[in-house]
Amino acid sequence: MSELLQFLISGLTVGAVYALVALGFTLVYHASDVVNFAQGEFVMLGGMVTVFAYAAGLPLPLAALLAVIVAVVVGLLLYWLAIAPARGASAVSLIIITIGASILLRGAAQIVFDKQFHKLPAFSGDAPIHLLGAVIQPQSLWVLGGAALVVLTLYYVMERTLIGKAVVATAANRLAARLVGVNVATVMALAFGGSAAIGAIAGILITPITLTSYDVGTLLALKGFAAAMLGGMGNPLGAVIGGLLLGLLESFGAGYVSSTYKDAIAFIVILAVLFVAPQGLVGRRTVERV
Repeated sequence: MSELLQFLISGLTVGAVYALVALGFTLVYHASDVVNFAQGEFVMLGGMVTVFAYAAGLPLPLAALLAVIVAVVVGLLLYWLAIAPARGASAVSLIIITIGASILLRGAAQIVFDKQFHKLPAFSGDAPIHLLGAVIQPQSLWVLGGAALVVLTLYYVMERTLIGKAVVATAANRLAARLVGVNVATVMALAFGGSAAIGAIAGILITPITLTSYDVGTLLALKGFAAAMLGGMGNPLGAVIGGLLLGLLESFGAGYVSSTYKDAIAFIVILAVLFVAPQGLVGRRTVERV
């Protein structure tokens, strides 16, 4: 029982991070139909900027805030300098652009920071919490709580604010949204900035547990993409469900099968979704008349 609970807690913790990365994918895809493979680099920026700002003497909350701001600025620059000029390009071209941006950000981080692994102190100490024989790190609660807060905030913005309704309108019909006065370019820029902020928050929350370095974003982007596909690309609820499920699959697979194949599970999920349910678990089938 204690072993099962331990794997469950570990899976939910990692899955919450995957869910945040998947939300970043979903937000951008929902607004602009772009699959942003630079999303993992925003997670890296969140962790690395916080680590170096904290080491420079900033209090941890201010260092985290600075990291989010830096990530948002980078996200906006990615849209304005790379995505907006390629407006009208094919989906494959836009994917290649985001992959190139990912490589550029990774190389820049290697120069600006270093190649070492870094860790942040746990937000509320390292004293473990014992529950039914399982050991819970306090930082895991921060990850779960932070992810829940981000999800609820995003839900409120999308459902209750004019900006959110503009995003929904842009996703439904870009031309119609423009005709009723929605600034589509601004909405897309906000989507890139928001996804960058979500990624940075994920990096800040998970760094005290898993460490960070200039190249951690690559694998996180893959797993976040797998989570988004599992839940249904473009569906925020699906992103959360897919992220948590992928985390649980990894945790139980590593615990009961072999940790050697832990990272391969994301590849297996992508292939399974493509073959069995391309629309994802909660995505809807669409029919296009031509």
